[in-house]
Amino acid sequence: MAAAASVVVLCALVVLAAAGGASAWPVMSPSYYEASCPSVYDIVRRVVQEARCTDPRAPASLLRLHFHDCFVNGCDGSLLLDDFGAMQSEKNAPPNKGSARGFDVVDGIKAALENACPGVVSCADILALAAEISVELSGGPSWNVMLGRRDGTAANFEGARDLPGPTDDLDLLRRKFSEFNLDDTDFVALQGAHTIGRAQCRFFHDRLYNISGTEQPDQTLDMAYLNELRQSCPASDPESAALRNLDPPTPDAFDNSYYGNLLRNRGLLQSDQGMLSAPGGAASTTAPIVVWFAGSQDDFFRSFATAMVKMGNISPLTGSMGEIRRNCRVVNRG
Repeated sequence: MAAAASVVVLCALVVLAAAGGASAWPVMSPSYYEASCPSVYDIVRRVVQEARCTDPRAPASLLRLHFHDCFVNGCDGSLLLDDFGAMQSEKNAPPNKGSARGFDVVDGIKAALENACPGVVSCADILALAAEISVELSGGPSWNVMLGRRDGTAANFEGARDLPGPTDDLDLLRRKFSEFNLDDTDFVALQGAHTIGRAQCRFFHDRLYNISGTEQPDQTLDMAYLNELRQSCPASDPESAALRNLDPPTPDAFDNSYYGNLLRNRGLLQSDQGMLSAPGGAASTTAPIVVWFAGSQDDFFRSFATAMVKMGNISPLTGSMGEIRRNCRVVNRG
């Protein structure tokens, strides 16, 4: 794949005032590394671009890592930690095991940053930057990434077991997002990350053959699409890791095609199609937002950028909390 043309994005850097009185910790800011590691953005972008050229799935994988990190312990890089002693890695929790990927790209970014600015840039901030750059390189919006997170020193395996999942019903998904002050517009926009990437058959197999234990396919699934999916996801292999594009018309382009798929009942995952078709709740909550985004890519892009900033602000460690890991896979020792 040819490298994308360089895009120069001029961002106005703002200094944020702490609300409610003086803060005990430095305020996060897009310019946090301006003095300590001024080349941070360019370094992350270069490594992500290199990864994208050799692996078209890399942007979606990196975007998913940031999401799965922030929803467990906050945006603290805990997802990146390997097993150590009694600590179980979040990587091995069911929502991540065998599907979360891109860790090697994060390792490459960290190595490049340690060479340029040793001990300065956190792994949590690497995930936030890599997510924004992945979206922008795929044709999506850009936004000012708030920086200044520090890294957690413990994984939360049990917390990772409860990540929003592809078979969760709409009410459960909305509740999981609202727990982090993400409203329905944020939820529907963040689900739009599925405009890029792939999903394994095991995550939607029940929709094809046995939705909710009925031994019938999901009736909200377009029948022609159902038959197409069954060709690559046979009934005999419910744990298949075979891949299908989340957004078949434009699988590697960040656009609003994903929402058009939902309007045609061609959402791949139950969690996707449910935003339009779930009985009882979708019509008065998420379905109008799906229709809105299907009709306006600009509005989707603006809402997605806003939701990503909000998600990136979930319980960050700042100031003297946590640490700056030298290796994203292990906590510092000595």
